[in-house]
Amino acid sequence: MKIRPCAVSGMFYPKDPDHLEQLMATLFKNAWPSLGAIGIVAPHAGYIYSGAVAARAFASIDRGFNGTFVIIGPSHRGFGTCVSAVPWETPLGIVDNDTELVEALNIGVDEASHSEEHSLEVQVPFIKYRFPRARIAPIMMGRQDYRSAVLLSQQITSAIRRTGKNAMIVASSDFSHYIRADIARTNDLYAMEALEKFDIPEFYKRIGERGITACGYGPISAMALACREMGGEKTEILEYATSGDVTGDDSEVVGYAAIAVI
Repeated sequence: MKIRPCAVSGMFYPKDPDHLEQLMATLFKNAWPSLGAIGIVAPHAGYIYSGAVAARAFASIDRGFNGTFVIIGPSHRGFGTCVSAVPWETPLGIVDNDTELVEALNIGVDEASHSEEHSLEVQVPFIKYRFPRARIAPIMMGRQDYRSAVLLSQQITSAIRRTGKNAMIVASSDFSHYIRADIARTNDLYAMEALEKFDIPEFYKRIGERGITACGYGPISAMALACREMGGEKTEILEYATSGDVTGDDSEVVGYAAIAVI
């Protein structure tokens, strides 16, 4: 059986299964209440930097969820929008692909483009640990303009409705990159305010006017639009942090946010 093997285990997260499981237990040790989220934003940096924030996002989903995670991540290498249609390897075991939903998305399959992209892979161990029976539908997003986000959101909602799948949408994104922590926090929260009202055009406007270097603004927008179409009523910013909170160096940080659509 063809699978998508781990590409960044041992770099972004532990390669050893026991070490990874222990780390996951630590990341989820805080008993955050489930919020019944139907979509989330989670960061995709190394777990030492952003793992606690990502855990906060995944904890907002009902623990018993056993459907399909539609994961949308940006392409860091310039590839076009494409899906993966094979199971994905994690140190904790294989996560099955929901091939029916992937096919219904009507997006081209390109396994080679997925082979080294970390924005999707970093989310999969969280899913395997927290929701061991769940499957995935991985989407790598190329163009991230507003029109592309609207189109992708429509493809996702149409596929979910036609297949009748119980689906959860994960947007994989970090926020500001390599600027002072105070500026990152101010700018990132300014942009996220627009998400609280599902005002995606305003979200794009604020990112542009402040030059915010959020790498997955397109996946965030597609997720929010799709969740609103599927009945999402509000967006909550659950946590914001920067790499400086870990390193102690606030001069050049990356911003991370946990966001839930409820």
